[in-house]
Amino acid sequence: MALDRSPTARALLALEVIQNNPGITADRLGDRLGVTERAARRYVAILREAELPIDSVPGPYGGYRVGRSLRIPPLMFSAAEALGLVMAVLEGHRNAANPTDLVGSALAKIVRVLPERVAAPVLAFRNTTAPPVLPQAWASPELTTHLIEACTAARRLRLAYRLGRDTDLPMEIDPWAVVLRHSRWYLLGWSHTKQARRVLRVDRIAAIETLPDTFAPPEDLDALRTLEEHLSQGWTHPVDVLIDATVEQTSRWLPRSLGRLEPDDEGGTRLQATTDEPAWYARQLAAIPAPFRVIASPELQRATAALGQHLMQAAGAS
Repeated sequence: MALDRSPTARALLALEVIQNNPGITADRLGDRLGVTERAARRYVAILREAELPIDSVPGPYGGYRVGRSLRIPPLMFSAAEALGLVMAVLEGHRNAANPTDLVGSALAKIVRVLPERVAAPVLAFRNTTAPPVLPQAWASPELTTHLIEACTAARRLRLAYRLGRDTDLPMEIDPWAVVLRHSRWYLLGWSHTKQARRVLRVDRIAAIETLPDTFAPPEDLDALRTLEEHLSQGWTHPVDVLIDATVEQTSRWLPRSLGRLEPDDEGGTRLQATTDEPAWYARQLAAIPAPFRVIASPELQRATAALGQHLMQAAGAS
């Protein structure tokens, strides 16, 4: 993202520096801004032209100060603006959903002062997110706000879902939750059109209409877990792995997006999923600190054998 280097942007940055460093001199202000002393004085002049009370204190211990008459007006966010801010922060900062993180703490303060009508969907969204990994498709804050409000109110939606450039699929869905995963936004819900659970990409929703029908969402819904299990299915090659460890142990080693974990009859764990990249999947399995065996997955068996041979060669074994 390109930084705004305009005089106005520099002047606003100068205001922040002066607020945080009362008595700062023009040359030190220039150093902080990365400009000359003359340029720093020019930014102060811009602030004064905007009728901001920047005082100059003479003497060896003097400098610029913000006058006491300056009052920052209260910030008023619409629901879409508030959610857009939260979306941007969550996409750009891995721990933004954690209130103990510096950025997460600042975000929590903003959410706390929002009106309840605006804060409720924002909180519902923030609490069902996972840390982003790579930037992906962009989702409209206005549309995402509409979706979250429908989730909160348990109102059925009629959607137009874009399958291709010129193809939109109409559907009616009970929206359960909006979830962020790998910097992509998903809507989790029950499709009355397909009579099945569905995970939809928010950036592919072309139109949205709230219907008068209401619904009861599933009790104790773990939206992120449900999403990750869904994303592990539907790919080209099957994955079927027996792991010599309990489900509880295995769940600490493998992310839920790798597949569904179920207890095996012999006390181990069975991992089932699908993948389009057997070689990548074999590398994920190699990190398991317990014996495992790939069964009924020919492509994954070959990829795992190739990885094992590569590691043995790297270790100098014949």
